[in-house]
Amino acid sequence: MASWDSIPDAEKPFQRRLMEVYAGFTEHADYNAGRVIAEIERQGKLDNTLIFYIWGDNGSSAEGLNGTISEQLAQNGIPTTIQQHLKALEEVGGLDALDGPKTDNMYHAGWAWAGSTPYKSTKLVAAHFGGTRNPMAVSWPKGIRADATARPQFHHVIDVVPTIYEAVKISPPRVVNGFEQDAFDGVSMLYTFADAKAPGTRTTQFFDIMASRGIYHDGWFASALGPREPWVGGLPEGAKEWTPDKDQWELYNLNEDWSQANDLAAAMPQKLAQMKDLFLMESVKNKNLPIGGGLWSTALKHPEDAPRSSVTEWTFEGPMTLMSESAAPKLGIVDTVVSMDVDLPADASGVLYALGGFSGGLTVYVKDGAITYEYNQFIVQRTRIRSTDKLPVGKTRIEIVSKLVSKVGGAMDITIKVNDKVVGQGQVPTAISLHFTTNESFDIGSDTSSPVSLDYYDQAPFAFNGKIGQTLVRYPKK
Repeated sequence: MASWDSIPDAEKPFQRRLMEVYAGFTEHADYNAGRVIAEIERQGKLDNTLIFYIWGDNGSSAEGLNGTISEQLAQNGIPTTIQQHLKALEEVGGLDALDGPKTDNMYHAGWAWAGSTPYKSTKLVAAHFGGTRNPMAVSWPKGIRADATARPQFHHVIDVVPTIYEAVKISPPRVVNGFEQDAFDGVSMLYTFADAKAPGTRTTQFFDIMASRGIYHDGWFASALGPREPWVGGLPEGAKEWTPDKDQWELYNLNEDWSQANDLAAAMPQKLAQMKDLFLMESVKNKNLPIGGGLWSTALKHPEDAPRSSVTEWTFEGPMTLMSESAAPKLGIVDTVVSMDVDLPADASGVLYALGGFSGGLTVYVKDGAITYEYNQFIVQRTRIRSTDKLPVGKTRIEIVSKLVSKVGGAMDITIKVNDKVVGQGQVPTAISLHFTTNESFDIGSDTSSPVSLDYYDQAPFAFNGKIGQTLVRYPKK
């Protein structure tokens, strides 16, 4: 991981600004949480309101790798350079754009390591508390006497709901809508409200995320980092041959070493063996086997096996908006054919269809009498393929054929056809392997949410001014 001193001076303003934006976001989030609490107080209900304020859902994220203007690059396993980011950033407004709608930025992994201090590691590491531990404050004026003493008892987020049930003195339902409910794995933390020194009641807790794993038991913690370090992009060395039995385990006595600084694995092999056996038992109980199974369908191994609908053909009548990307056809990832029946006016313009958003996506649109296919690979690389002929007026069949050259995540050939005539061809150098976004949509006849292309950014949603009949999207048979 890079040190601050090793960052070239020309890149330091970029790296500083990334963290400044995140710092501003955390202040924004904290301020607005305060507004909610202030409103509860204004209504006179604060004294009997139980508030759990948990600062985060995991450790600081290293998914920004070396600093990025589009964090989905890392999830799709696409390597880039800082110079690529800086060049793309200039096109959308320079450093000032980093806190706006034209980037999906994430700070350098070095900031993440600093953010998780004094613990080791970052988000996506279950082996160290830098990936899992977060501060929590609890407020309940009617039920808790103000006490600033930090509680040392080991607890987990699964303990929040049992605490609420005990606090409000009701029993959880055994059956909901005819379905028998599983028992809670959590335990109540209510006993800590009045006694900061009370013995802890959570004795065991296991952790696992993509084979980075750990097990807590009675003040001890054993862990294995797994096959990857989330602050290193691309395929980890030896990942193809990795098996969980080859991992090096660590052992910590949290009663004496709460920041996991002193690894006792070599000195206490018998204790480590006991903890490893307990981890396997907890994994069986919690349906966590096979270890590392979650890595199979990621960009690191087999993205072609990523979860997707079994549907291979879709028919849409007329315009359509806001189909979640997760439910939409996997355009730009696998081989597809999109066929559209349209009625083109003399001054035809607008989006025929779009998937994703400004931070990454693809779009097919009409402008200045021509049809353009644009593949926005997470802002850093845009491929535009424009028809050579002017579009006709009247009823027209438009077809976009996308075909991978070899494998998922590789180059993709694009062919534009109008009334069965090829009017444009080109190649996307590197297609994505998983998804463009986690929150954008597939639209036909416009580009809602954030616009995919700079070419019509100021005209968004750039609705098509002709008529759209039937749109057929299909995965061609192999």
